[in-house]
Amino acid sequence: HHKAYVDNGNKLAAEAGLDGKSVEEVVLASFGKNAGLFNNAAQHYNHIHFWHWMKKGGGGNKLPGALEKKIKEDLGGYDAFKKDFTNAGVTQFGSGWAWLAQDNKSGKLEILKTPNGENPVVHGKTPILGIDVWEHAYYIDFRNLRPKFVETFLNSLVNWSFAEANFA
Repeated sequence: HHKAYVDNGNKLAAEAGLDGKSVEEVVLASFGKNAGLFNNAAQHYNHIHFWHWMKKGGGGNKLPGALEKKIKEDLGGYDAFKKDFTNAGVTQFGSGWAWLAQDNKSGKLEILKTPNGENPVVHGKTPILGIDVWEHAYYIDFRNLRPKFVETFLNSLVNWSFAEANFA
């Protein structure tokens, strides 16, 4: 899936006169204007991060200090974050993503969900952590048990160091 997003996105970006721009610039320039380009560029952007948001032996509630402090301050602590993030991932109707993001103006952390390839960038936010809840991300291992996939992601896969690097 990811390679197809890159190949299609590069072709469509060139056709739109956006070749040579960063993937984030292409995402922002195409949102609401060029659906084909946006879908491919946004999914590429999302997946670049998604692979780094996971690591073997990751997950759990031992977060890096600055991120843990901010989650406590803005979201009520790890348990509240986990509940709200899980709810966002489980209740995203159809394909999409659940996110921990930081608002670029207020600096506050928030949980959100987006359809398809849409991401926090187009809403003036920086993604700190995201999970792909399209069926292709979990169906082979979890079948239709999306809640179990989100739980496994949080408990066993999250690369909190990469999340904190996005936060910093």
